[in-house]
Amino acid sequence: MAQVLQLTFANIAGNTMTININDPKPNLTEAEVNAAMQTIIDQAVFSKDGFLFNVKKSARIVERNVTAIELNS
Repeated sequence: MAQVLQLTFANIAGNTMTININDPKPNLTEAEVNAAMQTIIDQAVFSKDGFLFNVKKSARIVERNVTAIELNS
């Protein structure tokens, strides 16, 4: 099962930005995710129209199953 860690940030203009990280390490804790998001905010890496994404909005792990279907040619 594929997993993606989605970290969503917001800025004061009301925009949001999501970072998707494939295959996060198993058993991530809330503290680890919060610390990682805070590090990204502290580094002031991402912005849009001059507004930094400096608010932690949400974090989640999305799991999905993919089943390939063979096609006839």
